[in-house]
Amino acid sequence: MVEISIQYTDENQKHMSIKRLAYDAFSKIYCLYITHQSSYRNGLRILLYHSVDSRLPHDSYGISIAKNQFERHIHELMNMTSFLSVISLQHIDRLNINTKLHIAITFDDGYRDNLYIAAPILLKYKIPFTVFVTTSFLRSNSAFYLTIDDLKELSGLEGVTIGSHVSTHKCLTTCNDKELWEELYGSRCYLEDITGKPVKTISYPHGSVDNRVCNMTEKAEYKTGCCSMFGINNQYNDKFLLKRTEVIKTDTVDDFTCKIYGGWDWYRWKQEIFETKALAKTKKG
Repeated sequence: MVEISIQYTDENQKHMSIKRLAYDAFSKIYCLYITHQSSYRNGLRILLYHSVDSRLPHDSYGISIAKNQFERHIHELMNMTSFLSVISLQHIDRLNINTKLHIAITFDDGYRDNLYIAAPILLKYKIPFTVFVTTSFLRSNSAFYLTIDDLKELSGLEGVTIGSHVSTHKCLTTCNDKELWEELYGSRCYLEDITGKPVKTISYPHGSVDNRVCNMTEKAEYKTGCCSMFGINNQYNDKFLLKRTEVIKTDTVDDFTCKIYGGWDWYRWKQEIFETKALAKTKKG
């Protein structure tokens, strides 16, 4: 059984709202409960990061995590390999994911620090990872995003998989069929032309996905799709609706451990309620 304390440094408290502290406390209590159910931990948990050690403009949510904190997370992950394995997302179809806890690491958007800061840390620990790239960001001339040359270098590193985060980072459910096809198929072809490698996995910007998007994703010849819903995946999951557990800058090592054990899996219920309310509001409008 894992022991998790509910303690925060002054630095963390500066960045956490009362709501976040309440969520954190509940998650740790929930984690203590679910660790009694050992079979619950088995499956595929996909971690979702964005940026490492970049000072992003307007990052009030905290998607850019400090380099030393990120390395603490990875070091702690390696301390858990007695009961889990870290795998590449592209190999999940070869596994019986219900026999053990498997962890896959992903990054969304295609930040430049994925190559220059995150990759050296992950390569040091021999951890595979997937970077989902928004193709328009490659051409944005922004100092924060990968360039075409950066992407070529990143895709050539051992254990790195490049996936699509579509063409323009649109909410896919708002696209008409023509726009949706360009976002999905167009981005895949563009990334394959740059890297010279097949692109078979995608993550949906803003977690925006429905049955039409899933069907079109399969038609665009992807094998897997990742959403933003918290949770763990098992053999019954839709391969185009793979759940992920987001990690942000305020997550301490204890918070990270809690997320690995599933302490934040309850959050998907809140996400589902929010999506239902948003859909009802859209229909009403």
